[in-house]
Amino acid sequence: MREEVGRRAVVERGKLIEFVVDGEVLPAYVGETIAGALTAAGRRVFRHSEKTGSPRGVFCGIGICFDCLVAVEGLGRVRSCMVEVRPGMRVSLEGRGVAASEDDRATD
Repeated sequence: MREEVGRRAVVERGKLIEFVVDGEVLPAYVGETIAGALTAAGRRVFRHSEKTGSPRGVFCGIGICFDCLVAVEGLGRVRSCMVEVRPGMRVSLEGRGVAASEDDRATD
């Protein structure tokens, strides 16, 4: 899919697919990260800090900060900015409904 952006820029997007977030079907494009698809769908808060309760979402966008953690069925807790969305993928914000792996680095 091609989208004109401005006068010269063209955005090439992959095939339109769907994935499931906490039971809600959301659109995404092949090649997008989970974080990109969530952000495009208007989702800004992916979880809350286990220590302070403050909202967390995309911060660094390059896999360093762990703020964008989500739980993915079959994968456990992942940095959503580092994992491409797949058709039918089941994602859980806050780790609800999907078994999360134990990862001490993933808590703040």
